[in-house]
Amino acid sequence: GVLCPCPTCTVIGSTVVNFLNYVVSVPDRCAYTLLSESGVELLAVFRDRRRKDFSLLDKVILRLDGPGVNITLGPGLRLQVDDAPLSLGSLPLSLHGVDVSKNQTGVTATFLLSNYTTSVFFDGSTAQIHKTGRDKVQRSFSSTTPNMTVTTLLHLVAHIVEHDGSVSLHSCELLYEAPFTSCHNLTDPDSFIGACINTLCTYPAVDGLSHCQFLEAYVKACDFQTGDSLEGWRSEVGCSPPRASCQDVLCSDHEFCVEDVSGGTICACRAIFASEYRSTGALGEPTVCDGSSASVTLVGCLLEEKGIDYSELHLNNQSCRGQKDNVSHMVTFGFDVNNTCGMEVEHNNSQMIYKNSISMTTSNSSDIITRHDIFNLDFSCFYQQPDIKTMSFRIKDSSVIQQIVSGPWNYTLTMKTFSDAGRTRAIEPSTELRLQQSVWVELKTDGLDDKLVAVVTDSCWATDLPLANSSLRYDLIVSGCSNTADQTVKVMGNGLGTSNYFSFNMFEFSGKSDVVYLHCKLNLCAKKGNTCAPSCGGKRRRRSARSQYEDGSSAFITMAWTN
Repeated sequence: GVLCPCPTCTVIGSTVVNFLNYVVSVPDRCAYTLLSESGVELLAVFRDRRRKDFSLLDKVILRLDGPGVNITLGPGLRLQVDDAPLSLGSLPLSLHGVDVSKNQTGVTATFLLSNYTTSVFFDGSTAQIHKTGRDKVQRSFSSTTPNMTVTTLLHLVAHIVEHDGSVSLHSCELLYEAPFTSCHNLTDPDSFIGACINTLCTYPAVDGLSHCQFLEAYVKACDFQTGDSLEGWRSEVGCSPPRASCQDVLCSDHEFCVEDVSGGTICACRAIFASEYRSTGALGEPTVCDGSSASVTLVGCLLEEKGIDYSELHLNNQSCRGQKDNVSHMVTFGFDVNNTCGMEVEHNNSQMIYKNSISMTTSNSSDIITRHDIFNLDFSCFYQQPDIKTMSFRIKDSSVIQQIVSGPWNYTLTMKTFSDAGRTRAIEPSTELRLQQSVWVELKTDGLDDKLVAVVTDSCWATDLPLANSSLRYDLIVSGCSNTADQTVKVMGNGLGTSNYFSFNMFEFSGKSDVVYLHCKLNLCAKKGNTCAPSCGGKRRRRSARSQYEDGSSAFITMAWTN
């Protein structure tokens, strides 16, 4: 153990001034242990901001082994216990023996550890851990990074400082001068000067990170030791009071809060997250296309960095606005067949293209100036139009004629097909038919007296083989009525005279031969003053037509189609 004359640890920028007054540089995005003792562990988490290769303090986590909870002091000075955020007002909270309070400068967590009281202060960019009560303080900062002395740091960056005007060595060395000299006896300025140089020589002085932040950390460390806050020091060295502009600003995990050019705050993108978009100049994800919809998602922080207010963006139809996710801050625009949002449709050979665009509400035409960039982003989806599969179905014979002799009946039955409802354009063997094309089939007799009998088409069905009783069968007409499962089948004039006809849309058997055989069974119905039309569609008849069929009058006829 080492009796520490200055029991304060400061985490600022990418460096740690630990309890032994050593400066440690943090090279990566990790959680580092600042304090580990008596079942309590304090971690500092470093994450990237504007650069992928440089990390800054993001939050501190207090782990309590006893109750098994994590208390996080995070960005925006938000308090979180495990995964649950807690609202922290002006009154302090007591959480598992830890008192947490917040004011305009930051959040403080205080707890008893062994024989001394430990306080953790976090202002969103700097953390300071202070112990009150004399006790031995163990070296508790764990890292594979070697401890660095100030002399080493100065040698490392001296040549950079000489050639880089963005780094002012003198700004960091103001700690050697008044009014800070009154603190030198108890708080060594060398470590803070080294931390200042180490950070600012590699990271730009933006986002509130400047030499003033390091001077302020030194003053607070001095105040912990002497109770002297060096009132008026800011005006002597030209540092403005820190602004609490990012307090309670809720940014997503891939964002961090910064002040924008107008003095307000925005959630800017972390460098690693944004790199995949910036490398291609994209503002969001690729368009997502579905069979009946299209959407595009823009990155909220990329829009904010360009000064674009997502609420002013819209699709071609200005009522269609983007929806912002409350957690990720991603903004999604979309349209579908039910809400087209001004969608435009174009045909390009075999492609069908659905287009829309995201644009910004323009200023009033009477405005003579504007402070907003013009924004327009086109996005589209294209679909390959399905090829119309011309099966080139051809009827083997233009018509099929059968001579029927059954008992007293002797007549001719003809099955003929047409390509129009008026049955004026006969389908010939040279006629090509496509799948889904409508076909009209006429069943006509010659030699029957229509005053005595009517022809009833009892059933029609298709098979993939010439046999009418083939195991693979598809019904078109069942019991004199169209198959209710096939809405393309229409039966007309059935049982009303000596001829009738029906229609259906052309098809083929899946995975089978290219030949379709159409079979029909017909009956002769004796009129005898009664109707012979089959009862279809739920209508009730006084007498079944089947009871009037003439014995032995059934006839079968078959027609073949092939491609």
